[in-house]
Amino acid sequence: MSAAALTSDTQPRLELATVAAVAITVIGWASAFPAIRAGLTAFGPIELGAIRFGIAALPALVYLLVMRPALPSLGEAWRFATGGVVFVALYTVLLNMGEQTVSAGAASFIINVSPILTAILATLLLGERFRALAWVGTFVSFFGVGLIALGEGDGLSLDTGALLIFGGAVCTTVNTIVQKPLFARHKPLTVAAWNMVVGGLLLSPALPSALSQAVTANSEALLSAVYLGIIPSFVAYGSWAVALSRLPASRASNYLYCVPPVATLIGFVWLAEVPGLLGVVGGLLALGGVVIVNLRR
Repeated sequence: MSAAALTSDTQPRLELATVAAVAITVIGWASAFPAIRAGLTAFGPIELGAIRFGIAALPALVYLLVMRPALPSLGEAWRFATGGVVFVALYTVLLNMGEQTVSAGAASFIINVSPILTAILATLLLGERFRALAWVGTFVSFFGVGLIALGEGDGLSLDTGALLIFGGAVCTTVNTIVQKPLFARHKPLTVAAWNMVVGGLLLSPALPSALSQAVTANSEALLSAVYLGIIPSFVAYGSWAVALSRLPASRASNYLYCVPPVATLIGFVWLAEVPGLLGVVGGLLALGGVVIVNLRR
């Protein structure tokens, strides 16, 4: 049995650093959905991505210049490139374009196809074991997220925006599987920093247009763009790399089911958005499913 399989099967006790990394990622990415919606009121979807990762790439570049981590080997270069191309640039553009027409609840439902896809591919390609009980918990969480989406009142529909967001879910899955082996040799913050730098460079052609839009942007949209660059990007991408380096890919991705209920809580505290009954029940199911996944035998 491989080390990855053994780790996934025995469900090791979470260390404090791992718990912190998961919590920071969940809170950071949960807050990204409303921030993206606010940013899109003044920025185009590509321009918002460009300014977001233009901000995130600067401290990431400083980290690489100061720490001078080992460069990737030729065999690893494509894995690092995948992070910048797929996980940052392509994912960001697809999600931003999708959120122009898809509600936050529906978007979170679609994007959470990713943990299911990740569990399947991690089992097939990384040798991880995902127990029957873990599959039960995964689908309980997925069903709960679906209730949150329905509870928004906009329902779910298959349109271009939904397909774009589904493409973003595929991007997350592909990157998780491709980059997981890098953590055997490279520090998680190094992987995250390269992702942001490469992704920021790919989006940089849209920066002049983004800066022009920033001049006329309202304060809420401008602050949202800056916030996206700092917390959901620079901070949360780094914490996600830490979590992924410490957990099997399938188990780490499953924690992302906590994002929609936390986003609902943020909406209640920050924007006074009171969730309906479906939203509350869905949030409890989403969190309950994560608990089921992490139950010991």
